[in-house]
Amino acid sequence: MAERKIFRSLSSLEEARAKLNEHFTPKLIGFEETPLENVYGRILAEDILSTIDVPSFDRALMDGYAVRAQDTFGAEEDQPKRLRVVGRVEAGDKPSVEVKLGEAVEVGTGAPMPKGANAVVMVEYTQREGLEVTVWKAVAPGGNVMAAGSDIMMGENILRAGKRVTPVELGVLAALGIGKVKVLRKPRVAILSTGNELLPPGATLDYGKVYDINSSALSGAVSESGGEPFLLGVARDDPDEIRSRIGEALRDADVVITSGSTSAGFGDLIYKVVDSLGKPGVLVHGIAVKPGKPTLLAVVNGKPLFGLPGYPTSALVIFNLLVRPLLLSMAGLAEERRDTRVKAKTAVRIFTSKGRREFLPVCVVQDEAGNLRVYPMLSGSGAITSLAIADGFIEVPETREFLEEGEDVHVNLFSSGLKPPDLMIIGSHCVGVDVILAYMRKTNSRLQAKVVNVGSTGGLHAIQRGHADIAGIHLLDEASGEYNKPFLRRYNLLESVLLVRGYNRIQGLITTAENTKRIRGFEDLLRSDVTFINRNRGSGTRIITDLNLQKLAAAKGIRFEEFTAGIKGYDVEAKSHSAVAASVLHEKADVGVGIKAVADMYGLSFIPITEEHYDFIVLKRSLEKEAVKAFLSTLRSNGFRAELEKRAPGLVPTEETGSIFL
Repeated sequence: MAERKIFRSLSSLEEARAKLNEHFTPKLIGFEETPLENVYGRILAEDILSTIDVPSFDRALMDGYAVRAQDTFGAEEDQPKRLRVVGRVEAGDKPSVEVKLGEAVEVGTGAPMPKGANAVVMVEYTQREGLEVTVWKAVAPGGNVMAAGSDIMMGENILRAGKRVTPVELGVLAALGIGKVKVLRKPRVAILSTGNELLPPGATLDYGKVYDINSSALSGAVSESGGEPFLLGVARDDPDEIRSRIGEALRDADVVITSGSTSAGFGDLIYKVVDSLGKPGVLVHGIAVKPGKPTLLAVVNGKPLFGLPGYPTSALVIFNLLVRPLLLSMAGLAEERRDTRVKAKTAVRIFTSKGRREFLPVCVVQDEAGNLRVYPMLSGSGAITSLAIADGFIEVPETREFLEEGEDVHVNLFSSGLKPPDLMIIGSHCVGVDVILAYMRKTNSRLQAKVVNVGSTGGLHAIQRGHADIAGIHLLDEASGEYNKPFLRRYNLLESVLLVRGYNRIQGLITTAENTKRIRGFEDLLRSDVTFINRNRGSGTRIITDLNLQKLAAAKGIRFEEFTAGIKGYDVEAKSHSAVAASVLHEKADVGVGIKAVADMYGLSFIPITEEHYDFIVLKRSLEKEAVKAFLSTLRSNGFRAELEKRAPGLVPTEETGSIFL
């Protein structure tokens, strides 16, 4: 039996950094000469001194006439000066004519100034008649002329070493005639994913397998941190293969990153392999943070190696905390990238894990006053949702059990810069929202939307706080049997919002494609040969499920708790319609409750139960936003109706779709 690694001694984040710094000091790794067209974003390795004057000749700034300024003195509208035209010079010409007393030469913008001229009269203040030009306005010496060297002088230090090349610097380098530039070499970073369960994107996904996410995500993170990533693909959980692949990486790279195989499982092998490759070997294995506990830090023969956790969010968090600063220093970008940390406030109370320092992925939104607020991504470090929606992470000390709403926090962004979206939607998830946004982009491609799925109640709170423009909700009031309207009254939102009719969603029982258990309704859930998969408490689907079961229990004269205790799997909860469908597809359950659209996507059988109303709350003060207008216009369009019926059967628009009814 393989030996199981147990984390007996965890290092703090500060201790981990100190151990790494003790054995490796990041430094610049040389330079390379690069063609001008390839230096955007690179760091200059040396000062740039001009070897020419810019411009290298006196040039006309305007279309007009090159003159001796004194010949125009006193010129006015009622007392013009008349000069003899002796030639013409265009941009790129070499003048062969000289301007003498009482003469002028016609010039185009950018043309070299002819000998004898010291000013240009703008064409607007002249009138040409044959070989004579009438001048209506005087010009001072040097007027409308850029003198040689007035922009850049020969020998001048124009750009300094360490400067990041932006479009501005590219223009300067081109103006100086520099075709090749010495720039700092990017640190080469090898990226290796490990695990028998991993497949490359594009492969057929078998049951129990997952796609290799980390190679792509970490490659982007390395590039944004100034490094040059090269991907080594996936290594199986085999000591010899991992040793060979890491050995290859250490030969060719300046920094090595692996992901997976670092935790305490039987198959986690990285720490053993790394220790056998060179000194000093493993420095840290296990850090007292969440997520990221199984992180490994090593230095092998002078090169740093980072063993990151396999979960994508954990890997990116640890990358930002430990790998990114090192790469920025090696790339000469340490002083350039300061836009990866922003101040914000918590949008809701956030509960955390007391006793362990936590780095919690968050989504950043902007309230009506322009202040940044964060919502936690509580789906776990293994969830891809965190990668798709999270903007960064916040740090929560190990002494805290929760953060209060409105607390000040610093957000460490996963990517540099943060642009608030044009449209913020917070509420219950529905594939219909995705259809609306996709259809919007056909006519409004520049509009950017962000969707945060926090449930219907969470959407109500977000609207109440001014954090969202729109919230999707589908809440059934048990007392009245009415959808959504009662909750606006309950949350005192009637004056500040509009309720816009969305569409109906058909909810029902999702079973296997052949429905081999012959399930017909909720009463079949009591059968001993049927396994049920439930939805999470607080979801609209759970409310529908429990209402139906309560009616059935009452009809049988059985207490609800006793009735549900007889349902195999009632206490097993899924957090989405897709999770229900996946459980049925992979035979973890025989039946669950969900929407028809998802059942069709998975090729499963569907038994309708009810139609629910999925509607949209719109903040009144957001109605003037172009993106909100586009959303509502799309919702009302015939094109969207057709697209919804095609892409999401079971989501049914009505005659009222898009109308305001409260």
